[in-house]
Amino acid sequence: MILKEVTIKKFRNIIDSTKVEIEKDITCLVGKNESGKSSFLNALYRLNPVRQNADFKIEDQYPAWLEKKDRMKGVVLEDERPVNTIFELEENEIQLINKTFGDNVLKSSTLTLSKSYKGILYHWLNLDESQYLKNIIQELSFSKETRTQITNCSEVLELKSFLDTYKLNEETTEKEKESIGTLKERFEEQIGDSKTLIFACYSLIQEFIPKFIYFDKYSTLPYTVKIREVLEADDSTLDDNLLTAKSLLRMAAADDDYLLNPDYERRKRELENVANALTQDVLEYWSQNSSLRVNPDIDKMTVNKTNGQTTVIDELKIRIWDDKHFLSLPFNEHSTGFQWFFSFLAAFSEYEYKDEPVIILLDEPGLGLHGKAQADFLKFIEERLAPKRQVIYSTHSPFMVQPDKLERARIVEEKNRDEGSKVTSDVMTSDPDTLFPLQGALGYDLSQHMFISKNNLILEGTSDYTYISAISDYLLANGRIGLRDEWTLIPVGGADLIPTFVALLGIHLDLTVIVDARKEGNQKLANLSTKGYLKSKRIITLNEIVASKLADIEDLFSENDYLKLYNDTFSKKYKPEDLQGNDQIVNKLARLEKIPRFNHGRPADVFLRNRDKYLDVLSEETLNNFEKLFKKVNETFEEK
Repeated sequence: MILKEVTIKKFRNIIDSTKVEIEKDITCLVGKNESGKSSFLNALYRLNPVRQNADFKIEDQYPAWLEKKDRMKGVVLEDERPVNTIFELEENEIQLINKTFGDNVLKSSTLTLSKSYKGILYHWLNLDESQYLKNIIQELSFSKETRTQITNCSEVLELKSFLDTYKLNEETTEKEKESIGTLKERFEEQIGDSKTLIFACYSLIQEFIPKFIYFDKYSTLPYTVKIREVLEADDSTLDDNLLTAKSLLRMAAADDDYLLNPDYERRKRELENVANALTQDVLEYWSQNSSLRVNPDIDKMTVNKTNGQTTVIDELKIRIWDDKHFLSLPFNEHSTGFQWFFSFLAAFSEYEYKDEPVIILLDEPGLGLHGKAQADFLKFIEERLAPKRQVIYSTHSPFMVQPDKLERARIVEEKNRDEGSKVTSDVMTSDPDTLFPLQGALGYDLSQHMFISKNNLILEGTSDYTYISAISDYLLANGRIGLRDEWTLIPVGGADLIPTFVALLGIHLDLTVIVDARKEGNQKLANLSTKGYLKSKRIITLNEIVASKLADIEDLFSENDYLKLYNDTFSKKYKPEDLQGNDQIVNKLARLEKIPRFNHGRPADVFLRNRDKYLDVLSEETLNNFEKLFKKVNETFEEK
């Protein structure tokens, strides 16, 4: 199952977070300290925690200023549901339901889960009970009277009542007796003690519901771990740091055959295996010091018991060897950033190769890490966590925000006391401090790649940059209209990122935007224009240039010109008459090739590498279209 949506209500400083869409891979909660990021993650964790040591507590978590007020209103606080979620069923889960209960019973591929302060987990599926009742009697033979009684049942409970009260009589045929027996068997097998269809269906897919792993600064691995004591302890009695230690011990197969084995060679070999596995991860994702090696060891401590006898306790000690300085230090004497990073590797190791569905919640990860190390950790999330697990993490650090993945960001901002904290994907927040991590990430990325000038032309991607810059230069060289020299061309990496870029930097910079004719993006830009982020005349849609409701940068080329470029790129021999439809030429070509889409960047790359070859043969139609575009762009230019 994939977590699609979360709403947190009446939990700490969150009154109603509003519905928060969750990405299928990585979602980043961005906000100031005390804005509600931790509250959001803590409430979500308690929906289905992987470690049974987290319960809801009204006295600690219900908004304090509302508790007395709500009780006086007659609100039963224990029944309030602080966490509400929607999960999307995956294909194998849908097929399992269809196989068990028949086709068309599942009306929606979503599962709704919520949990109350009392700890009750509520579930809901959108099912068609009448369809199920049709499916269950399929191919069975009944008398007209019996079939009428069955088809008059509108829900599973009525069918159960019918089956419990059904009695044979002299007129009952053998075929009907057999059908009733089969119906009872089917009902018992599919519904059984569940009583309702929803509960039966939920029980069938319950094992696929992800559990939540929560990791924060308090989950740091201790230097010394009493092996048997930690392994035998109930999870609910262990602190977060010892739970992390327990994960490491499970990874090390800490039982009598391995870490507790009296044979030194067997024990040492297992320690080296653990060290090698963790060192490999450290070296791959910890660029701050490539000379570190994990060096765990076991110490046997003799303890005097109250009865005068002694006992030996096995302790796992973790030291880190430094090749650069030729010494080892206890794990807890290294930087707090390294301790956190290593602890997370140890904690995650238990779940990385398991099939158990889990969702990883990271509360302010890597606070003690240098900016570059935070980038290393983002790489770890991207490469090792996200391909298999959904990850939701909170941050207020610009280095923990990916400027090319701003669609993953959710803004967390505390409003007034009555509203509490809100979570949104809309960057048009009134609080500039909340936006600082996003602005910092975007600004840092820009400073690494380009110089921002007074007049900036915002483009969707590098293909737009290639065609516009090359053809502008060509037109200017031939005495025609091209872009003014003062323009700085900025490809932002995708049409979806243009509104976000404008919202974050439009107040501070003079921007003109060239966009395709998609209604969604244009509407967002129009909203930004009304809020003063961008002047309306500085939004240029490509359907203003060519006579088409929908137009991409490629549609500024005549069909013959772009087909020549496409054919050269992909070794094809298409002609204009091969194209069907009235939409963009890239869609026509994808349809012709029977593929969802093709790499638009490849023809642009071929054009760039062979610009003289293509520029000299461009048709007048193509040149006129680009010249018209450049004229409109230049009209938005503002003198310094």
